[in-house]
Amino acid sequence: MKVIDFGRKKVLKQKISMLTCYDFWSAQIIEESDIDCILVGDSLAMIMHGYSNTIPATVEMIASHVKAVCRGAPGKFVVADMPFLSVRAGISQAMRSVDTLLKAGAQAVKIEGIKGHQRIIHHIVESGVPVMGHLGLTPQSIHQFGGFRVQGKENRDAERLIRQAGEVEEAGCFALVLECIPSNVAADITEKLAIPTIGIGAGSATDGQVLVLHDLLDLTSKFEAKFVRKYLKGKELILDALRQYDEDVKSSSFPSERESYR
Repeated sequence: MKVIDFGRKKVLKQKISMLTCYDFWSAQIIEESDIDCILVGDSLAMIMHGYSNTIPATVEMIASHVKAVCRGAPGKFVVADMPFLSVRAGISQAMRSVDTLLKAGAQAVKIEGIKGHQRIIHHIVESGVPVMGHLGLTPQSIHQFGGFRVQGKENRDAERLIRQAGEVEEAGCFALVLECIPSNVAADITEKLAIPTIGIGAGSATDGQVLVLHDLLDLTSKFEAKFVRKYLKGKELILDALRQYDEDVKSSSFPSERESYR
């Protein structure tokens, strides 16, 4: 999939499937699937590094994971998150961050929010770099939101999101992630925009969906969210395998004769 295919899929009413992953082994598996694209999100600060939110993610941290993902899935379209405040330090600093992420292998960057970002997004796009937008629950603003909360529930907030979505498109973004907003608001935005919307906790009317691979596979210990569908009891299956291995080692049934050299 290429950046031009996002708009084509919207016109043809073909849904876009996107997954967030962070490392070589999982990217290898996604490479063999029909998943359209991969997001190397700043959520890696939480999933891979154990932080309580996405704010500790750095450009260098994300770039390291982008390199691993691109080696594992060279045939997939890879989007990299621009981390907290990397867009706010001015155009020169933002472009250095973009340069780092693209040289790591990303084909596009994702930027949270639009207020105060229009000029920078336009400059990045004019420089030849595709930009994906992100509205609704933008995790980098968690302290301002007072936690992980659904956005756009009040009419005034819904109208603001619809207006901002238009600004994202006008700035030159090729697609827009809508996170944790009411499904009717996401449907209105999707209908109004020429660029595709990709939802996470935004209902089924968006042009595509994105989930974190670890959530989809139920690999995380404590994370629960209404919008996550768990397709596999991953943690339970892995624990069963570890218990069996431990038992086999301690009972001397592993390794067997077949698994030993003569």
